[in-house]
Amino acid sequence: MSGKFFDQFVEGEIIHHQVTRTVTETDNLLFTALTHNVQPLHLDAEIAGQSEFGHILVNSIFTFGLMVGVSVTDTTLGTLVANLGFEKVIFPKPVKIGDTLRAETTVMEKRQSRSRPGQGIVVFEHRCINQKGEIVAQCLRSTLVKGSAA
Repeated sequence: MSGKFFDQFVEGEIIHHQVTRTVTETDNLLFTALTHNVQPLHLDAEIAGQSEFGHILVNSIFTFGLMVGVSVTDTTLGTLVANLGFEKVIFPKPVKIGDTLRAETTVMEKRQSRSRPGQGIVVFEHRCINQKGEIVAQCLRSTLVKGSAA
């Protein structure tokens, strides 16, 4: 288990996640098909090529899922009780096939749970960054985590 318990998180701490991922056409196609998202910008090279972007766009929900997924090992793997919510989800730059993505997380706040003794609420800001250093996705994630390793 590599996640952290509530008492191990420090507000303001920045976690640089080691996993990086180059997004492939297969990733985008499979994810888009699995979610029944038939947006031509994700599936049709001709239509996407005529758009202002000039190419297929990677499904933003794939990008979101990758960003959060990559963070789990260093944050809540084995210590998560529940995800409480996601807020302020933004996609400031598009992702294209062939982009290499990484993620980083800031611990924004933490507090003891009032209704669940021995557990705490931790709010993370996750950021997904491409090979150019541009933020391509960002969100706040509120979690309920186990209290301590003891």
